[in-house]
Amino acid sequence: MLITENLLIITIVSLGGIGLVSAVILYLVSRRFKVYEDPRIKIIEEMLPQANCGGCGQAGCHGFAESCVKSPTLSGLFCPVGGAELMNNITSVLGKEAEKNIPRIAVVRCNGSCRNRSRTSRYDGAPSCSIEAALYKGDTDCAFGCLGHGDCQKACLFDAIRIDPDTGIPVVDEEKCTACGACVKACPRGIIELRKKGPKSRRIYVECVNQEKGATARKACKAACIGCSKCVQVCPFEAIEVRNHLAYIDDNKCRLCRKCTEVCPTSAIRSVHFPPKKERVAPATDTVEKQNQKGNESPIC
Repeated sequence: MLITENLLIITIVSLGGIGLVSAVILYLVSRRFKVYEDPRIKIIEEMLPQANCGGCGQAGCHGFAESCVKSPTLSGLFCPVGGAELMNNITSVLGKEAEKNIPRIAVVRCNGSCRNRSRTSRYDGAPSCSIEAALYKGDTDCAFGCLGHGDCQKACLFDAIRIDPDTGIPVVDEEKCTACGACVKACPRGIIELRKKGPKSRRIYVECVNQEKGATARKACKAACIGCSKCVQVCPFEAIEVRNHLAYIDDNKCRLCRKCTEVCPTSAIRSVHFPPKKERVAPATDTVEKQNQKGNESPIC
């Protein structure tokens, strides 16, 4: 009985000693390899919207906060969800200068609605744009346009984009869009682009990504760009180029004159939030002018 008690005591003491030695070793190792984190990282992270959308190009809000603290300047760092106001707050905390960021918005570069694109086949697979795009060209003759299954809508964390049930094309809610770029990454056809929001939300862009030759593109979709270069010829700012039978407007050069929209034969160039242009008044003829002078007829408006 005594031997059993002694063995029990020895076991307990041995285990206690091993535990104590292990604790000391772990403490010394933790002190030796301790990773110091700047407390400002936590402060900045708490200021962020915690969307973890990846729109800033970092691995979540913590990664963005870490980059803000560790980078010598805030150049190239911008949170699209928080916007300029948030970046100004971060600037005041870190004492670093932030560059002015131009507001952007997601733009759907496809107008291939049912009216413009006739359905030539029927997809009977999983309702996913990425899956359908991997299998075949789609339900229409356009192998570039929107597939309409809403991968972009599912990817958006802010409910800022939805599929219009009438047209089958995504529609962006400008009040909710943060330009995080999630919808851009989700679209397998690359029809969604982040562009400058523009003054008074006015912008001009080519609403097509079809790179086939003009006749083929027009046959597939009535609203397709046919690469005629008429827009290039009238643009006074050299903001438009035609590449692979497709026109593209550089929003850094575009001055929103809308001359390109007037000459586009397929109305593939879209202008948003512009006031309607005033119709030009036809010059009055000599006969009418004489009659107006006599007071026989009212002036032409």
